[in-house]
Amino acid sequence: MTDQKRYDAQLDEASFDTLAVRAGQVRSHEHEHGEAMYMTSSYVFGSAQEAAAIFAGDEPGNVYTRYTNPTVRNFEQRLAALEGAEQAVATASGMSAIFSTVLALLNPGDHIVSSRSIFGSTNVMFEKYVSKLNITVTYVSLTDVNAWEAAVKDNTKLFFLESPSNPMNEVGDLPALVKLAKSKNIIVAVDNCFCTPALQQPLKMGVDVVIHSATKYIDGQGRCLGGAVLGRAELMEHVVGVLRSVGPTMSPFNAWVMLKGLETLSLRMRVHSENALSLAQWLSEHPNVTAVHYAGLPSHPQHELAKRQQRNFGGVLAFEVAGGREAAWKVIDSTRMLSITANLGDAKTTITHPATTTHGRVSQEARDVAGISDGLIRIACGLEDVEDIKRDLSFGLSLL
Repeated sequence: MTDQKRYDAQLDEASFDTLAVRAGQVRSHEHEHGEAMYMTSSYVFGSAQEAAAIFAGDEPGNVYTRYTNPTVRNFEQRLAALEGAEQAVATASGMSAIFSTVLALLNPGDHIVSSRSIFGSTNVMFEKYVSKLNITVTYVSLTDVNAWEAAVKDNTKLFFLESPSNPMNEVGDLPALVKLAKSKNIIVAVDNCFCTPALQQPLKMGVDVVIHSATKYIDGQGRCLGGAVLGRAELMEHVVGVLRSVGPTMSPFNAWVMLKGLETLSLRMRVHSENALSLAQWLSEHPNVTAVHYAGLPSHPQHELAKRQQRNFGGVLAFEVAGGREAAWKVIDSTRMLSITANLGDAKTTITHPATTTHGRVSQEARDVAGISDGLIRIACGLEDVEDIKRDLSFGLSLL
């Protein structure tokens, strides 16, 4: 047995945290300890015959970095090990991961049932661009399984959802939705961005496809863009085909950065979750806060469901203040440490006003149905001391 095979065999029974540090690495003849970064667009073949065989898929090998690169493959294999997936396909961003999934698995005339509690850009993608492919979408409540069943048509091919949702922290009953989908031969795709595999593994609950914006917690420090689609090899083969022909590809450098992020994923998610729970509890007792949306609070309507499906509750929460946009902006603008940005998953705590940023392109009617009020503020807790986060919010809240 070669050293590489012994190394891979040793990881077969490894724990999550070990896989996050070790899985997927193939050392070169240089015997590097850290993962190598293969910054190349193309590869040289030993002969025309070898080139033809590798291009045709008759022999293994790298063809072109648009869809084959050793550093990207290292990232894909490590993330697949963490999610319990047969295969992962890395993409340029989370949005390209979603669009690649639709292109790969659906055809003109197909129908999607989607939670209405999704990221604003995903909603715009469905309405403005997926619709051009003659693919229709029906939006339903994430938490009402009966509504999902009622929305199914003869041409329904995909259930799409985020759980927990952005920004309201709603939680979908994944086993129930999987059971419904399987009875009707429908693919279930879950955006697992808020939890990551450190807190939730949807594939182990029967979900077919998991999607990530790796830009968020997988990187963990707001450095670069990336996405991923994971699932059974037979499905991922079609996603690879999209990358090969369309090219929404993760760069080798970004893959290398994401690999370093995965090494500390479990540790970071633990602190993000601890900080968010402490902040949510503090906000729920604040006299100038009218509502807090965080699945870690016992008062949350899906708290018990989240406890069953997730190892922890994640770092993102939302809260509401009376006085609409003016009051929300006053709180946001009064912070001095928190970063006013719509990104999340960073080591630095971020704060944003969803109605005018992440969901600003969504219609007022759709925001109202989703519960995204003008007084809603979203916070993604970072890794700072949570008491400093509370202190930074205190001044603005005291002005209301």
